[in-house]
Amino acid sequence: MTTTPAPVSVGRHQIGPGHPCYVIAEIGINHNGDLAIAKQLIDVAHEAGCQAVKFQKRTPEISTPDSQKDIPRETPWGTMTYLDYKRRIEFGDDEYAEIAAYAKQLGIDWFASPWDVPSVEFLEKHGVIAHKVASASVTDEEMLEALRDTGKPIILSTGMSTMDEIDRAVAIIGPTNLVLMQATSTYPLDPHEANLRVMDTLRERFGVPVGYSGHETGLQISLAAVGMGANALERHITLDRAMWGTDHSASLEPGGLSRLVRDVRVIEQALGDGVKRVWESEEGPREKLRRVK
Repeated sequence: MTTTPAPVSVGRHQIGPGHPCYVIAEIGINHNGDLAIAKQLIDVAHEAGCQAVKFQKRTPEISTPDSQKDIPRETPWGTMTYLDYKRRIEFGDDEYAEIAAYAKQLGIDWFASPWDVPSVEFLEKHGVIAHKVASASVTDEEMLEALRDTGKPIILSTGMSTMDEIDRAVAIIGPTNLVLMQATSTYPLDPHEANLRVMDTLRERFGVPVGYSGHETGLQISLAAVGMGANALERHITLDRAMWGTDHSASLEPGGLSRLVRDVRVIEQALGDGVKRVWESEEGPREKLRRVK
C-alpha cells in the first residue's frame, strides 16, 4: 500500500496531496537581462494566479562549459562570445533586491535555479524561500550538498536524468522537504516524450510530492499532468514567443498562462474526493428519469 506523501511547505503554501497544485511561472532568462521585462513577467504570473515565479542564477565563469565559452554568438547587442552573452543577461545584487521587493509587494513567491555553489550562496543572501534544481544540475553533487545544507525546501526537475542519477541526488538531498518534477529536456517537447506516468513512479519510489515541469507548446500535457495528480506545475513564460532568446518559443504568453491556471483550478474541482454520492442537483432528474426505485 502506497503511503501518501507528506506535504512540503513553501512560503505560505503547501505542496502535496490535498492541496492546490502549486503553479510556478518559470521566467528563467526570458527577461533577456532587462529588469523592466522581469517585472512585467512577474505581473503576468501574478495576474494569472500563479503561486510563484522562478528565475535562473549563474556564475557564468563557472557554469558555462569550457567548450562553449569562446563560441561567437549573434545577440541583440552585437556579436559576442557565449561567455560574454551569459554575463550580459545575468542579474546581480541590485536587480535581485528589486525582484525580491517587487514579488513581496505583489504577494507572490520567488526563487531560482542556482547553477553553481556561489549562486546558492547568492540566493541565500537574498532570502529565497526555496531552491529549484534544474535538470542539468541533477548530477552536480557539490551543489546538491550546498542546497541540502541550506535547510530550505528543494524542487528538483528530473529531465535528462537516469533513475540511478535521481537516486543519487535524492540520497544527497534527503527525501524531507523535497518535491520531484517529471521533465523532459527538449525544447519544445514532443508529446510522446512527456511520459507523465513517471510521476507515479517517482511518487511510489521516493514517497515525496511530485509534479511536472513542461517544455511543450500548448496546454494539453500540463493539464493532463494535473489530472493525474501533479502537486506542482512549472511552465516557462514570455511576453512574446517571437522574442529573441532560446527559451521563448517553448514558453507561454500571458493569455496562455491565464488559461492554464484557470483550467488547472477547474480540473482540481472536478477531481473531487473519490466518495460516490448523489448530489442535491441530481434529485430532480433522479425523480423524473428513474423508473425503477
